[in-house]
Amino acid sequence: MIRKQVLTGLLVGILATIIGIFLYISLFSELDIKTTLIEAANNDYLGKVIALGAALNFIPFFIFIKKNEIYKARGVLLATVLVAVIIAITKIL
Repeated sequence: MIRKQVLTGLLVGILATIIGIFLYISLFSELDIKTTLIEAANNDYLGKVIALGAALNFIPFFIFIKKNEIYKARGVLLATVLVAVIIAITKIL
C-alpha cells in the first residue's frame, strides 16, 4: 500500500514537472515548444528550463501534505530529487 502511494506521488511529480516545463515555455518563450527545447539544449540551458518546470512540484507536494498523504508527498519529493539528479548528470556529461 505504501509503495503504491509513493508511486502515485512520483507519477504526479513527473507529470507536474512536464506540465511546468510546457507552461514555462508557453508563457516566456516566443518560439514554439520544440524549437525552444532544441535551442535550450544547444545553448546549454536545458537544465535551467527543466528546473524551473520542476518548481511546479510545490503545488502537489503541499496539497498532499495538507491532506496528510505523507507517502504521496514523498513520491513528489522523490520526483524532484530525480529531476535534480538528471540535471546534474547532464551537466557533468
